[in-house]
Amino acid sequence: MTGALDWTQHGRDWPHRDASQFMEVDGTRWHAQVMGSGPALLLIHGTGAASHSWRTLAPLLASRYTVIAPDLPGQAFTSNLRGRHSLPAMATALGRLLEAMGLRPIAAVGHSAGAAIAIRMTLDDQLAPTALVSLAGALLPWRGLPALVFAPLARLLASTAAVPRFLAARAAEPAVMSRLVDSTGSLIDAHGVALYGRLASNPAHVAGALAMMADWDLASLKRDLCGLRVPLLALHGARDRMVGEAEFRKIATLVPRVEPVTLPALGHLAHEEDAARCAGLILGFLGKHGI
Repeated sequence: MTGALDWTQHGRDWPHRDASQFMEVDGTRWHAQVMGSGPALLLIHGTGAASHSWRTLAPLLASRYTVIAPDLPGQAFTSNLRGRHSLPAMATALGRLLEAMGLRPIAAVGHSAGAAIAIRMTLDDQLAPTALVSLAGALLPWRGLPALVFAPLARLLASTAAVPRFLAARAAEPAVMSRLVDSTGSLIDAHGVALYGRLASNPAHVAGALAMMADWDLASLKRDLCGLRVPLLALHGARDRMVGEAEFRKIATLVPRVEPVTLPALGHLAHEEDAARCAGLILGFLGKHGI
C-alpha cells in the first residue's frame, strides 16, 4: 500500500476501519471511508488532517446519508497525485475518484481547506451539489506580510527533503503536538490529539501537507466566489485562531447564498469538539433545502 502511512501498521486501530476502502485512480491510491445509506454526502478534511477528523460527526450524518470521507492526496493513507497538489488539481482528482466510485454527492461538507476544495469542485463542475457546508472555511488568500512570507516559505520547506523528517520528529513529542492542537483554539480529547500526532509524526504525511500548502493559491477562488449559486452554510467557531472573525465576515459578503453561523466557545476543530451541535446544524440546513 503506497501512502503516507502504512495501513497494516498505522491503520490497525484507525477510527471506523471497517468503513475503509482503497481504490486506485489515475495513479493515485486513495483511502476513503464510506458509511450509512441514502443520498451521497461528501466530507473533505483540511490540510494535514485525514478521515479521522470526521470520526464522531460522520456516523451522525450517516443516519440520513451515504457519507464518503476520503484522505486527500499525499495525506494519511492516500498516495500523492502525479503532478501538482494545487486547488484545481485536488478538485479534479476528487471528482475523478467519485466518478470511479460511481457516486454523485448531493451535498458536501468541507473543513478549512476542504471547504475551498468543495467550492472549487462545484465551480468547476466536478460536483453538482444542491447545497454546501463550510466548517471553518479557509477560502481567502493571505494578506499583507503573511502573503509575502508564508506561501514562499511553504514552497521552500516542501522542496527540502530533510524538512518533513525534522518536523515529524518534533511532532512526535506529545507536548509539541498538544501545543499545535491548542493553537487551533479547539479543545479535543486525548484520542484526537494522539491521532493528529500519528499523522504529524510521519514524514511522508508532513511532506504531503507541505506540498498542498506550497501549491495553494486562493486568489482565483476569491474572485469566483460570487459565481457560487448553491446555498452555503458557513459555520465558524468563535475561538478559531486559524480563520479569523474578519475573514469569516468577509466570506459572508462574497458568497451570494450564504448562511453564516457563529459557534460560541468552539475553535477551528469545532466539528471534533462538538459533533452533535454541528450535525444538528448541518442536518437542519440540508433538510431545509430538501436534501
